[in-house]
Amino acid sequence: MTSVTPSAEDPAEDPAGGLAGRAADLTGPPTARQALLRAARVALHNRPWPRIRMVEVAAAAGFSRQTLYSEFGSKDGLGTALVARELEVLLDRSARAARLAARSTSRTASGPATDPVAGCAAAAVSVVRAACRDPLVRAALTGCWDSRLPPPGPEADRAAAGLRDRTAAALVSAGATADGATGPAALRHACEVGLRLALSYVVAPCDGPPEATEEAAGAHVTQVLRALLH
Repeated sequence: MTSVTPSAEDPAEDPAGGLAGRAADLTGPPTARQALLRAARVALHNRPWPRIRMVEVAAAAGFSRQTLYSEFGSKDGLGTALVARELEVLLDRSARAARLAARSTSRTASGPATDPVAGCAAAAVSVVRAACRDPLVRAALTGCWDSRLPPPGPEADRAAAGLRDRTAAALVSAGATADGATGPAALRHACEVGLRLALSYVVAPCDGPPEATEEAAGAHVTQVLRALLH
């Protein structure tokens, strides 16, 4: 059985919401596409992708098989759309973690202070947490695709770059200094370094529970980026 954890986009997993594709669900019923993707995600949690039937996904979502094919064209189309959806959730989650962690209650003469290192570390922990718990995310980040999972599609090839750019943008939006050592180029480089370190923990996790790997990744990213940015 493929053990794929349901996305935190689902209200049962993350009541606070705030992730890509979730806003529409919070303000009204999901579209056919959203409902079908959610049903496919639940099906993947229960069995490998090759054993999932389109007619079952359509029925679980409350739509006809014709609607499913109209939305995605084929089973491969559904699979690549599902991967793209889950990666978008990952990008939004890591960016949100970076933005929240970068903000601090301290103030400088020019206003509230921000900590880009804390933001990068929080994004790294978010990525490691998702990858440790979700084979689909882990496959997309490492390129080690499993036949039990849906086809990766082009979005998987851009996952690492997307994480870097989305995290850097989140740090800037949080008020990270836009000049000197923490200017946009330096922040983008720091996000790249932090992500590469995080991925090393995905490929070679620590002994013990997943939390140990997350903690080690966050500490390592913090240590390296403090030296890099200061």
